[in-house]
Amino acid sequence: MRRREFLGLLGSTAGAWPIAARAQSGPMRRIGVLAAASADDPEIQARLAAFRQRLEKRGWYEGRNVQIETRFAAGENFEPLAKELVAMRPDVILAHTTPVAAALQRESRTVPMVLVNVSDPIGSGFITSLARPGGNFTGVLLYEAGIVGKWMALLKEIAPGLQRVALVANPKTTAYDYFLRSAEAIAPSIAIKLVPSPVATAADIKHAIDSFAGAPNGGLLLPPDGTSILHRDLIIALAAQHKLPAVYPFHFFVAAGGLISYGADRSDIFGLAASYVDRVLRGDKPADLPVQAPTKFETSVNLRTAKALGLSIPPGILVAADEVIE
Repeated sequence: MRRREFLGLLGSTAGAWPIAARAQSGPMRRIGVLAAASADDPEIQARLAAFRQRLEKRGWYEGRNVQIETRFAAGENFEPLAKELVAMRPDVILAHTTPVAAALQRESRTVPMVLVNVSDPIGSGFITSLARPGGNFTGVLLYEAGIVGKWMALLKEIAPGLQRVALVANPKTTAYDYFLRSAEAIAPSIAIKLVPSPVATAADIKHAIDSFAGAPNGGLLLPPDGTSILHRDLIIALAAQHKLPAVYPFHFFVAAGGLISYGADRSDIFGLAASYVDRVLRGDKPADLPVQAPTKFETSVNLRTAKALGLSIPPGILVAADEVIE
C-alpha cells in the first residue's frame, strides 16, 4: 500500500481543467531544462519522462507546439549551461536542484523558473514566501524540513538501541542547514545525539563515516544531496562495513543495497512541476503561483540488508512499505 499526503494548492484544480481548454495553438513555445545529473542516468530520464507525459496531458506536445531544450550537468559547475539556456530566451526553465536554481538566478531574475528537487527555496533566496513567491521562481518543494523527524523515527524504530545519528551531506549541493536545524530541534525528543557531518568528496565521506563508526549505537541520515547520490555505492558499502543502519531520501538507494528510504515520489513531483510550466505558458506569473508541497510519498525496505545488519524490520513498517526487497 502507498502512503498518500495531499498538501497541494494547485494539483487538485489542475486535474480538473478540460483537455480542450489546455490545448494550445500558435507559435512554438520553448521550455529550458537544466538537470543536475548525467544524461545517461536512468533516474533523471524517468523523471523527465513523467514531466513530458504530464505536459502532454495539458496539451503540450514536444515538436508540435513546444520545444524542450534539456541540458545535463553531473558536477557542480552549472554556470555555463545556465548562461546558455537563458540566452535562448525560453518561455520558462525547469530548475532541477538548489545549485542549478542558484546558477540560473545569477543569470536572470526575469525568465520564469519552475523549481523541482529544491527543499528550502526561501532560505536559498529564490522566493519570499511559499504562498506568494514574489519573484521569477515558483515550483514544487522536495521536502519540508520536518521530514527529518520521520527519518530519525524510522531509524529508532528499526534499531531501538540507536543513540547517535550522523547527518551526512554536502552543504554546497543541498540545503544542509535547513535539514540540520530541524534535526537538532527534533533529536532530543527521541533520545538521539545528532552528529553534523558535512562532506564534499568521496574521501570526506569515507573519513566522516569511518570516524563516526568508532563509537557504538550509531546510524546514518542522508538528506537529499547530489554528492550522496553520486557516491551512493560508497556510502552503502561503508554502512554495511560498519554495520550502521541508514535511512535514505530516495528508493534507488535501497535498490542499490541501502537499508530503508522514505521520501517523495519524484515522478509525481516532476509531474506537478509540469502543471506549473503549463500555467506559465498560459500566461500566469511565477510570483503569483504558490509553491506546492509533495503529494505522494513512498517507503522502500531491503530485508537482505536488514538481515546482514542483524536487524528485524517491525511489521508495521513492512505493511506500510511500497517496496520490499527480499
